[in-house]
Amino acid sequence: MSRFHIAVFGRRNSGKSSLINALIGQQVAIVSDVPGTTTDPVRKTMELNGVGAVVLIDTAGMDDCGALGAQRVARTKAVLKEVDLAILLFTNNSLGSDERLWVADLQKSSTPFILVHNKSDEVQLNHGVGLELAEEMAVDVCECSATNGEGIDFLLEVIAKNIHVLAPKKSSLLGDMVSPNQTVVLVCPIDSEAPDGRLILPQVQTIRDILDHQAVAVTLTESSLPSYIEGGGRADLVITDSQLFGWVEQWIPCHIPLTSFSVLLAYHKGLFSHFLLGTPLLSQLQDGDKVLILESCTHHATCEDIGRVKLPNRIRLFTGKKISFEVVAGLDPLPEELNSFALVIQCGGCMVTQKQLKARIAAVLEHGIPLSNYGMALSYMSGIFDRAVAPFFKKMSQ
Repeated sequence: MSRFHIAVFGRRNSGKSSLINALIGQQVAIVSDVPGTTTDPVRKTMELNGVGAVVLIDTAGMDDCGALGAQRVARTKAVLKEVDLAILLFTNNSLGSDERLWVADLQKSSTPFILVHNKSDEVQLNHGVGLELAEEMAVDVCECSATNGEGIDFLLEVIAKNIHVLAPKKSSLLGDMVSPNQTVVLVCPIDSEAPDGRLILPQVQTIRDILDHQAVAVTLTESSLPSYIEGGGRADLVITDSQLFGWVEQWIPCHIPLTSFSVLLAYHKGLFSHFLLGTPLLSQLQDGDKVLILESCTHHATCEDIGRVKLPNRIRLFTGKKISFEVVAGLDPLPEELNSFALVIQCGGCMVTQKQLKARIAAVLEHGIPLSNYGMALSYMSGIFDRAVAPFFKKMSQ
């Protein structure tokens, strides 16, 4: 369901962009003999043959120099926070100090990687060198030429093998919460925040996961929910937009499990227990407290924006306190004075990888700041927190 992020690292002119093009079979990355052509990480979403849905990331050279070069290298290193699998290029049978420092960073971040000796049309990989590196680092070592395509098919097989090892870690959204032929009702509001002509990503991901379970997905708006329930429509599980918790809860009998897309993502991203502990602290906020809102996507804010408008207003109304809010969007740096915040509230995180989200939250946890997320905060303030998180306790006990 989730796209695997695969990044290509290497020195300038080691053939990173050429390798991206060779893997995809299209000219999507700019290729030049001029060192430093790739200046920022470039992401390309693709269906990679034999692998599936991935995001391929082309990066600047690890040996870039000068003031701007240092910034480019820093941005390349930042990619480590989102990568599921790294491809580290080297040439001329030489894995130098730059590459070895990068290997150390990959190992420190627990990022699986493949060593690829590129430009084999110019200098072939020495068999002994390849075996030595494979044994020393316990990784696959491949040889290819991004220019003439030699070895690309085999490299794709090696990538697929490594991805399949990682695949079990990319768990299903719903897991054992739903069985074949059961009906999951999804309540999806169509308001000014809804993208024109499409559903938001968590809704699409959930529908796909339901179908993968051979179950039935019923998707409707909140205005259609009463007639569906009163008409005897089946519902073995109901998942709603978090903003509608109060309304939806009135129409769903107590014996039917109810949660939201955001709470579902909180569990799926592996941060559920932290949010579970931090959310009730909403009741302890005091006048003058600051709350940090982490909005992991970037979009144009509107008067109905959940993170910037609705959630802060709801918290002020719920607590009756004078609370200030700060919003950090996308993957922008967190405020330096994290200790000044009484609570941090994270969005569902549908647009970022689990690795990115955990890296960001790690900084918050290091400061001992309580955490919540949009859905869990809204369910708590709607008085149905226990019901919204109940479907996940069965999964946690298994």
